[in-house]
Amino acid sequence: MFSNLFRKESLDRYLERDNRFAKTLSAFDLMALGIGAVIGTGIFILPGTVAATTSGPGIILSFLGSAIVCALAAMCYAEFASSMPVAGSAYSYGNVVFGEIIGWILGWALILEYMLAVAAVSTGWAAYFNSFIEGFGLHVPTAIAGPFDPSHGTYVNLVAIIIVLLISFLLSRGMTTSMRINNWAVIIKIAIIIIFIIVGAFYIKPSNWHPFLPYKSSGVLQGAALVFFAYLGFDAVSSSAAEVKNAKKNMPIGIIGTLIVATILYMAVSIVLTGIVKYTKLNVANPVAFALQYVNQNWVAGLISIGALIGMFTMMVTMIYSSSRLVYSIGRDGLLPSYLDKINEKHKIPSNALITVTIIIAAMGGLVPLDQLTSLVNIGTLLAFTFVSFGIIPLRHRKDIKNQGGFKVPWYPFLPILSGLACLVMLTQLKMETWIGAGIWFLLGIILYFSYGYRHSKLSHSN
Repeated sequence: MFSNLFRKESLDRYLERDNRFAKTLSAFDLMALGIGAVIGTGIFILPGTVAATTSGPGIILSFLGSAIVCALAAMCYAEFASSMPVAGSAYSYGNVVFGEIIGWILGWALILEYMLAVAAVSTGWAAYFNSFIEGFGLHVPTAIAGPFDPSHGTYVNLVAIIIVLLISFLLSRGMTTSMRINNWAVIIKIAIIIIFIIVGAFYIKPSNWHPFLPYKSSGVLQGAALVFFAYLGFDAVSSSAAEVKNAKKNMPIGIIGTLIVATILYMAVSIVLTGIVKYTKLNVANPVAFALQYVNQNWVAGLISIGALIGMFTMMVTMIYSSSRLVYSIGRDGLLPSYLDKINEKHKIPSNALITVTIIIAAMGGLVPLDQLTSLVNIGTLLAFTFVSFGIIPLRHRKDIKNQGGFKVPWYPFLPILSGLACLVMLTQLKMETWIGAGIWFLLGIILYFSYGYRHSKLSHSN
């Protein structure tokens, strides 16, 4: 039985099953998916709050340091995506190079990351939307404006449910239509960020950057640990590999390009923000809007609210999309019910998987208070990063997996090992309650695997 836990999937079987998808995504589509996931409301909040409490104007270096650590993992993802252009991201990679039980653990971790992230963002989107329409004299009744909590008069967060259903409906129309809308949303979001950077640049006072490192270099390092999680989401791009044109070329461009654009935008916002307002004043709920109001640019502050709504929208598009491909992949292998493996012949999407994740996410976003659970997203992501990083070593030793002409991590094996170690260090930064919550989640996953997945696995039938 022990050896069966580490039975490995065949890349050829994955390629055969995933060949049912239509290959429609370009490098630009992938970057839009990635930027849509990484650049959310965090860009309007993190640079201010972390600068005020931890890094000062040195927040710029914190973002750069975090980006370097993420770049290591991004290169590992890029090599896997070039070598194995299949759906399922780290779940599928783990199944092929480490064995089924590791693949399952990674898949279970990613289910937590993707679905919890979308559910949490849907409630944030609803809060922004409610405050936005209040400016026009409209008001959402309290009973349908929060999670199920009768003692406080709330029963369901209807707006959170509706936005999840709308995005899923959009994705159900096929990838061509979905990507066209997502691409435009990402372009508008970036345009709003650039407007802030340009307008804000005229109000920069270099004296606000002094002292540059008020909390010394240790503040920069602590800030890097905090803002590291702003970059999480680029890994979701690798879920789309089965639907990408010329995956060997376009997957690395999409993954690494996402990180480069996100880093430039985060650093540019940090430079302008700490230049407009003294860092000590930025520990507020919405520091970017606060800075614009500080210099009487209220019209741009209004744009920021729209940018935040669009930012959360594109993040949910990417994560719901990735969730459906992940759940499809696990169903493809028999570890979850095989009906999740079905592909809609008209739109070439996994409709059953999309419907399933939509119901779960909408229920979580509409009914469950998620405030205490969102930190669990980080542990799922970092676990996947760690295994993907170290996984480059067994991948290179696989003679049956060719990567001719595709991306390869430079300075092998030094960089993959460094990436894995860096992720392990980041895991040690998580709070104990996060580990306890994750422990409960993984215990449930192990129970599900041994009660269902182990016996129904396609590998158990082929042996």
